Amino acid sequence: MTESWRPTATIETLRERARLMASVRRFFAARDVLEVETPVLGQGGSTDVHLVSLSTMARTDKGQRKLWLQTSPEFHMKRLLAAGSGPIFQLARSFRDGEVGARHNLEFTMLEWYRPGFTLADLIDETTTLVANILPSFHGPVVHYRYRQLFHTYLAVDPFTTSLEALRRLAAERGQMPAGAMANEGRDTCLDLLMGLVIEPQLGRNELSVVVDYPASQAALARRHQDTDGEWVASRFELYLNGTELANGYDELTDAAEQRARFIEDNAERRRLGLPEVDVDERLLDALEHGMPDGAGVALGIDRLVQLALGKARLEDVLTFSTPNC
Repeated sequence: MTESWRPTATIETLRERARLMASVRRFFAARDVLEVETPVLGQGGSTDVHLVSLSTMARTDKGQRKLWLQTSPEFHMKRLLAAGSGPIFQLARSFRDGEVGARHNLEFTMLEWYRPGFTLADLIDETTTLVANILPSFHGPVVHYRYRQLFHTYLAVDPFTTSLEALRRLAAERGQMPAGAMANEGRDTCLDLLMGLVIEPQLGRNELSVVVDYPASQAALARRHQDTDGEWVASRFELYLNGTELANGYDELTDAAEQRARFIEDNAERRRLGLPEVDVDERLLDALEHGMPDGAGVALGIDRLVQLALGKARLEDVLTFSTPNC
C-alpha cells in the first residue's frame, strides 16, 4: 500500500488555515459585506487568452450541453450585483487548466468581493488592510508603481511604444528561448512573459507593491481611462508580496455592449493563436444590460495568502489534497 492517500497539508496546518479563513469572514462581517455562494458551473467560460477554462458535458432538462467550470466566481457574482445584492464576498472553488507548481494548483480557492460605490483607490485600501489583518507580523509600507515605470526600471523599454519585434526578441532572450521562438506571439503575451520573469520577482520585497495603469488591452472586465501621459490604460491594480501576485482588482466595466465586444475580440485572438473558442456568458451580458451598479471588485488567491502567512514553500502545503493527490 502506498502513502499517496494522505493529505498534502498536515492536520495542524489545516487548523491554522481554518483559523485564517475565519479571520477573513470576520473582516467582512464587520463591514456588513454579505457572504454568498454561487455555482462553480456556468453557461460560459473565461475568454481570456491567457487562461485555460475547463468544461464538461452534462445532461440537463434542455438535453446534453457544455458547461464551464469557473476560473473565478466573477460572472455569477456580477449577476447578483445587478439583482441588488449590495456588497458581497465569496470564498469560491475555482479551476484553471495547466496551472500546477509551487504557487499554482488546478483547483484552488479564490476570495472575491465586490463593493458598489467604491473607487479603485477605496478597494486598494481595503485589500491592503485585509492582507495586513491576515499577516499581522508584516509591517512594511504599501508602495504604488505604474506598469510603465516598472518596465523602464527593470527592462529599459517602454511597454506602450517599443515595437512588437523588439519585445519579441527581448522576451525570447529573457526566457532563454531560441531566437524567433516568440515570432508569432502578440504584444500582451510578450509583456506578460517579461512581467512574470523579470519584474514580478522584484515586487513586494519588505512592502506591499500595488501596480496600476496596465495597458488598455489588458483591461479584461475593467473600465479604461487615460493616464497622466495621455495613454489609455486599464482601470485595475495588482497586489504583490514577496514576488507573489496576491490580488487583481478592477474598476468594474458595466457597459454590456463594450463587454460583448471584448469577448468577441478575445475569441478572435483565440482563433488566431489556434486556441479553442470559449462560450460567451450571455446571462452576464443580460445582467449588465439590466444594469449593474458602478463599483470595484477584486479577486485574491486565498491559498497563496495562507501559504505566505504560514511560511510554506509550496501551495500544496496548505491544501488538503493537491491536484496530483486528489
